Amino acid sequence: MQLYNTLSAKERAALIDSAGKHRLTLSFYKYAKITHPQEFRDHLFITWDSLDVLGRIYVAHEGINAQLSLPADRFNAFKAHLDAIDFLKGIRLNIAVEQDNKSFLKLKVKVRHKIVADGLNDDTFDVTNKGVHVDAVTFNTLIEDRDTVVVDMRNHYESEIGHFKNAITPDVDTFRESLDIIENDLREHKEDKKLVMYCTGGIRCEKASAYFKHKGFKNVYQLEGGIIDYTRQVKEQGIENKFLGQNFVFDDRRAERISPDVIANCHQCGKPFDVHTNCANEACHLLFIQCDQCKEEMNNCCSATCKEIHELPYEEQKALRKGQGNSNDIFKKGRTDHLPYKKDLRNIFEVFKPHKT
Repeated sequence: MQLYNTLSAKERAALIDSAGKHRLTLSFYKYAKITHPQEFRDHLFITWDSLDVLGRIYVAHEGINAQLSLPADRFNAFKAHLDAIDFLKGIRLNIAVEQDNKSFLKLKVKVRHKIVADGLNDDTFDVTNKGVHVDAVTFNTLIEDRDTVVVDMRNHYESEIGHFKNAITPDVDTFRESLDIIENDLREHKEDKKLVMYCTGGIRCEKASAYFKHKGFKNVYQLEGGIIDYTRQVKEQGIENKFLGQNFVFDDRRAERISPDVIANCHQCGKPFDVHTNCANEACHLLFIQCDQCKEEMNNCCSATCKEIHELPYEEQKALRKGQGNSNDIFKKGRTDHLPYKKDLRNIFEVFKPHKT
């Protein structure tokens, strides 16, 4: 019985091309008590592999977090399978704003300690006492209120290419970092301000809203379904779009265009640009913003050194990497000194000043 992916990304891409089917990219999450996550994981893999589902799915005792793609003609079968699982029946599925048949090229279902790395001890507060969920219309009204502090719960490289009007965008590398910063810098406004949060699909705000209520914030709100569902509501209901730029996504698409605004810059030349890439030097693999002109001039590399290495014969590149391990840049997101136009690190204690309208 196959319980793990056996095809390479290249092989899977070829199969997708030969199948000639339109695929849907979607995501969902659910906090729920899963007694036997490994058994549940295996059940999902067997069923979803048979439906040609590809993606990255995390299962833990606390629930499931899924980002995936599947053939459009198998959507109903996939939905029927979810509805047959008690805690997933009727689950909201966030359909991607922009579709790409190759958003995912492998099926990875992993058992994790948590479905989001939040670093929190869930036994110390009531994780079910969450903030008020709001739709797009209510969210638009809230973020224009002078008594509102709207906070982007995503990391710096996500908000750099797109964020909501009036949003505070922390210069943090991880979700966990932002929690203490917000709690500390807004400590004097726990009762007189509305704390309104948003993220990509809503999952980070689920835990964060309960955490901030535990910390004494009286008026806590979260955007239901995150940026993805907000965009759907904007399109379907003709609502004013208050999101600027692109929504960063964690698959091979990199981002979804939400508005025509370009609010970021190429990290190499400073030209307005908002498309991320990974350095082509496999020993680096730094995620950074690179315009088309710099991509051509630098051969998709982040530095002259990486370009020089990348242009060597592949076997020579392997020999150079042997025994060296990966560069620390492989874990960075545009945080390296040799990018002259990288996003500046601001004083994080100056970030959380409530906006004025």
